[in-house]
Amino acid sequence: MAKILHINSSVRNQGSLSRQLTGEFLAKWKAANPSDIVIERDLASNPVPHLTEQMMGAFFTPAEQRTPEQAQTVLISDVLVDELLAADVIVIGAPMYNFSVSSTLKAWIDHIARAGRTFNYGETGAVGLVTGKKVFIVTATGGVYSEGPSKAYDFLGTYLRSVLGFLGMTDITFVQAEGLAMGEAAVADTLAKSRTALNELLAA
Repeated sequence: MAKILHINSSVRNQGSLSRQLTGEFLAKWKAANPSDIVIERDLASNPVPHLTEQMMGAFFTPAEQRTPEQAQTVLISDVLVDELLAADVIVIGAPMYNFSVSSTLKAWIDHIARAGRTFNYGETGAVGLVTGKKVFIVTATGGVYSEGPSKAYDFLGTYLRSVLGFLGMTDITFVQAEGLAMGEAAVADTLAKSRTALNELLAA
């Protein structure tokens, strides 16, 4: 039995293709693995707070020295880290906003990137502690960023691969739904390709 953490970061509850594709992927996963458990974390309907000075102070205060207010402040971050550490598989729906991740996904990352919990600093540098996970990321972009003149503007995939890798998650597979603002034919084509790619991952 595997535990799957599903992160939805689209600000849209309706009409989101990243939501649609990750939902289809997980429905087929559950059909093939009915005993697996899926934990849903919807960052649109239940956004996590952005970092504040008080949060940062609480993060860097040893747990036994935190005030009651600091303990309450750090609670949501601890819940998010616990969800991540308990998961065997992480599925992230990540549309591109202004060439990068949504602010809600960035806030989630800010809460799970915790020194002493998800990474440590050693003599040779940082060491990620979130290991042994399989990560699937479905991206959705209006243009084409995997190749061509706009590739240099892709701070979505490059950022996610870098920050998750920093935390120890290096087994990452991307499925890119591209060209969604380039007409109905382009949308139909990229959806077909994305579904094929996701089905191949399920069959692997």
